[in-house]
Amino acid sequence: QVQLVESGGGLVQAGGSLRLSCAASGSTFSIRDIGWYRQAPGKQRELVAEITMVGTTNYGDSVKGRFTVSSDTAKNTVLLQMNSLKPEDTAVYYCKAVTWRNRDYWGQGTQVAVSS
Repeated sequence: QVQLVESGGGLVQAGGSLRLSCAASGSTFSIRDIGWYRQAPGKQRELVAEITMVGTTNYGDSVKGRFTVSSDTAKNTVLLQMNSLKPEDTAVYYCKAVTWRNRDYWGQGTQVAVSS
């Protein structure tokens, strides 16, 4: 079992920055990669960024060049630095861990709101 807790969401003006944190606990040794996803009202959940345990990253097209995902393996934490935020970035942001056995674990989510 893997538990995930997101933090760092909030309200920010357009052009501002936020940093989200995803803290993993439990069987963290089984994690293959961790991703950040978001879901805006009335829209499907979409990939924002993901990072593997060897540091390979992947980003959704809408956030490339603005968001950076990184990991602190010693603290079992994955960070999402979000810069140049836009109103369309408003969503609930979720953290997902995928294990080597392809099992998914989700966090409860953290709200990000960007005002224009």
